[in-house]
Amino acid sequence: MVEEKSTKVITLDSKLRDIYENPIGKDVIGKILIQLGQSEDVLKNPIFMNLKLKSLAKLSNRSFGSDFFDTLLRILNREKDRPREESGKITKKWWKEAVFYQIYPRSFKDSDGDGIGDLEGIIEKLDYLKDLGIDAIWLSPIYDSPNDDNGYDIRDYYNILADFGTMDSFDRLLGEVHSRGMRLIMDLVVNHTSDEHPWFQMALWDKKSKYRDYYMFREGDSSSPPNNWISFFSGPAWNYYEEEGVWGLHLFSKKQMDLNWENANLREDIASMVRWWLEKGVDGFRLDVINFISKEPGLPDGNQTISDLMGYRGVEHYFYGPKLHDYLHELKKNAFAPYEGFSVGETPGIGMEMSKLLTGDYREELDMIFSFEHLEIPGRWKFDDYRYDLNYLKKYMIKWQEEYPNYCWQSLFYENHDQPRMVSKVNPDPKHREKLAKLLAGIQLTLKGTPFIYQGQEIGMKNQNFKSMSQLRDIESLNLYKELIEKNTKEKAFTTILAGTRDHARTPVQWSDEQYGGFSVWEPWIMGDDDYKKWNVKAQLKDKYSVLNFYKGLIQLRKSNLAFVYGKTKFVEKNTKDYMVYYRTLGQEKFLVECNLSDKKLKGKIKPEGYKKVMSNYLDDSMELRPYEFSIFYSNGESGSN
Repeated sequence: MVEEKSTKVITLDSKLRDIYENPIGKDVIGKILIQLGQSEDVLKNPIFMNLKLKSLAKLSNRSFGSDFFDTLLRILNREKDRPREESGKITKKWWKEAVFYQIYPRSFKDSDGDGIGDLEGIIEKLDYLKDLGIDAIWLSPIYDSPNDDNGYDIRDYYNILADFGTMDSFDRLLGEVHSRGMRLIMDLVVNHTSDEHPWFQMALWDKKSKYRDYYMFREGDSSSPPNNWISFFSGPAWNYYEEEGVWGLHLFSKKQMDLNWENANLREDIASMVRWWLEKGVDGFRLDVINFISKEPGLPDGNQTISDLMGYRGVEHYFYGPKLHDYLHELKKNAFAPYEGFSVGETPGIGMEMSKLLTGDYREELDMIFSFEHLEIPGRWKFDDYRYDLNYLKKYMIKWQEEYPNYCWQSLFYENHDQPRMVSKVNPDPKHREKLAKLLAGIQLTLKGTPFIYQGQEIGMKNQNFKSMSQLRDIESLNLYKELIEKNTKEKAFTTILAGTRDHARTPVQWSDEQYGGFSVWEPWIMGDDDYKKWNVKAQLKDKYSVLNFYKGLIQLRKSNLAFVYGKTKFVEKNTKDYMVYYRTLGQEKFLVECNLSDKKLKGKIKPEGYKKVMSNYLDDSMELRPYEFSIFYSNGESGSN
């Protein structure tokens, strides 16, 4: 691993400017300012930046408590390296030029009439994906699983869930994908396994088994969990096993038991499994909550102040653990590197500076991460019923596009299997749906980075009109509802769940206006509303002005012009509300992208002289920018200027 500049040891005598020079500190201060609605301009104030941490501790001791600062110092001093200051040159890779498409197999296409999507159903639709312009498919988990969390609780890493097919089905799928010149990456969950995994079964019932140390067990009596950590799926993060007299850690559901990455045998078993799939021909993996694999030794109690800020008690002890870099570097060296396998990590809570250290190509850890900072505006979470402000997306994108160095690479996404539909979050008014869906597509496919399209996004699928909790299947939503009704009416609790349930993204893909949207001939495992009757793939394929064909056109334009991949990005009119404008330039190729981020008319400030309009979500021209208008202009460099 390339040696980096070392960070200063942070103490109570350190100044805020010292903390800001620390990668973790810079991200933490940035998050706090965002949550407080403060501009980063405050960081230019020398009085503020020269304030010592002990002075801040005295001023805020009543609010935060002394243990808050002890915890903060431990977190800040975990990181010894600083990211390289020089940006360097971009190294070309296939995954930087690719457009990815995420498939949630259970809801994609059912081939055998049981109401559950499957691998043969995916094979049926490969030509559709190829025609759309997709280069790589990301499959959500298809491994054998009891499905407590729809496959993210793996029972056997080497077998396929029977609902989806067999290993022969998978081998056929992989061959069909590769025969079309596409690639396939799988979703891998190695922070935890199902409690039905053989490792866990042997670990639980035989304390002398080598597998006992594969998990986070702690001895104790049933009245006192080892710490106060809270699960992401509500309630304590510990199960008690009466017969064994031990507690087991689960950061997610009670059947998703956390693995102990301190154990070298476990790490080798995981590396061996990754090599097995890469040897099969899989092109890489998306790594689920991969930044959680390293926990603070001793598993100390979570700080309540940090819990109030971040939403989950204990998260500070594992979101960027002390051995995270070591584990990822080892996994890269022992499994991914020999096969040139691609890796993208799901990393909740990780900011830009930490991301640089996780994905810098010279550090040999991850290729990319999914950052989630742009999915909710400051002070909100996905279960809040509010309208997302695209000006925040603009601010986020400007920062990452300008400050993320060339030795890293950004992922570009709005939706996945865990998030509500973006068009509904921004503006649920149906009259704006088409234009808004096209605007979002345009931004995603013209910025620097790798686009990840989630199934159904390409036809503008929206949040579903669920009527009751009985229609939902998501364990996160079901557990949260039980928690909410203890303090709220059922109606209020359901309204909260409806705002953010993951099931909005998990209803079947709307293939046609036939019964069940052409997904299946049998009632699907989860039902959507009747939106499929008008918004479906079959209808949009026939309509040259549809959202689907707009996606196809954008992807084709991106593939034909590497300026959208490797070109420089220059933003203008940065402070103009509701107005997003940027140039993409590579050699003589120049593109100007102009966006109205609101549902109101705007006066355009850019005069694209010397540029020719090549794409827009409106068919005619106007002196004003209409609601959610998006346009791309092109110049060959002879007359256009920027």
